[in-house]
Amino acid sequence: MQVRGEPPQSFSAAFSLAGSPDQGELTLFTPIGSTAAVLSWSPGAALLRAQGQPPQKAASVDVLVERATGAPFPVAALFDWLDGRATAVAGWLADISQLPQGRLTASRLGPPPTIELRVVLEQP
Repeated sequence: MQVRGEPPQSFSAAFSLAGSPDQGELTLFTPIGSTAAVLSWSPGAALLRAQGQPPQKAASVDVLVERATGAPFPVAALFDWLDGRATAVAGWLADISQLPQGRLTASRLGPPPTIELRVVLEQP
């Protein structure tokens, strides 16, 4: 994920996504395979546990993701995109045409900051 804001940010990690938009868990892994952070959510609550940092709480997964990245990100739509449904989200353009080859790209075109998300899925 690249966030073109001030300052620009780039995140690269392996991840595991489980659950649903209403209740789930996103685990981010370091390049050597250890757990870097775990984001879990349920209705009305979200919790981020990152290695070496105190836990962060928020009212929703969307609020917590925006706080962590500096830009809003449609977590609910990510579930649809990964499932092959091109769910429309205002300001976002998702390209799921390469999903059969294990690739997904989504771009936030506006409002600023712009974001580019590139996902490469492990093939069985």
